[in-house]
Amino acid sequence: MGLRARLGDFLDHPRVQFSIIAVILLNAVVLGMETSDFLMARWGWLIILIDKLCLTIFVVEIVIKLFARGWRFFLNGWNLFDFVIIGIAMVPAGQGVSVLRALRILRVMRVISAAPRLRRVVEGFITALPGMGSVFLLMAIIFYIGAVIATRLFGDAFPEWFGSLGSSAYSLFQIMTLESWSMGIVRPVMEIYPYAWVFFVPFIIVTTFAVVNLLVGLIVNSMQDAHAEEDIIKTDAYRDQVLDRLTAIERQLDKRDQNQPKR
Repeated sequence: MGLRARLGDFLDHPRVQFSIIAVILLNAVVLGMETSDFLMARWGWLIILIDKLCLTIFVVEIVIKLFARGWRFFLNGWNLFDFVIIGIAMVPAGQGVSVLRALRILRVMRVISAAPRLRRVVEGFITALPGMGSVFLLMAIIFYIGAVIATRLFGDAFPEWFGSLGSSAYSLFQIMTLESWSMGIVRPVMEIYPYAWVFFVPFIIVTTFAVVNLLVGLIVNSMQDAHAEEDIIKTDAYRDQVLDRLTAIERQLDKRDQNQPKR
């Protein structure tokens, strides 16, 4: 077994994976502590030191992965994700890149790539994106129609909520989320337009209870498909192991039969 293969097996070892996750979580705590002026005034040197040590560990891990897997490193989406996150963390501080430096907290997201269960959740979510795109398009059409109707009906009396398409769409979004929708918007509107509920109630039923639940259903189905695919992969791997063992046993039996003296 070559050095690259040994390094690859070392990185894939469960203890190493758990250690990386522990460093990621420690780094998350340290990055949060850096936002405290009190802690930075007393323990700033230690916090910065731990942050640099964590970043060093991440860089070493990436370098080892690059050496162990070569060009195949860039064929894995999670490896690219880690590479970009660490690359952003290594951008030097400066006036033009202060926003990028603030994105160091994205290192916490590396726990997604290091934890298989979290990876499955994200993969299931990504699988659901095409179907979610269709649902979002449907939602946009409903919002556009609702915004036009609301602007026409209620814009004159309530210009701050329905004076334009943009403000109407935002007010309808607030209503969809059920955040102060009744006492904050709908009931004041109904004081002037008593039959306004004929518009708002169907809008809530369609968006909040139908379309949003459709999104949830798509994500749940994608998660189930991801788990089913993983079970199939595990079953196939177990079957291959069993077949390999049976083949080895068959070979041993054949050798024993060949070694036995003929009568």
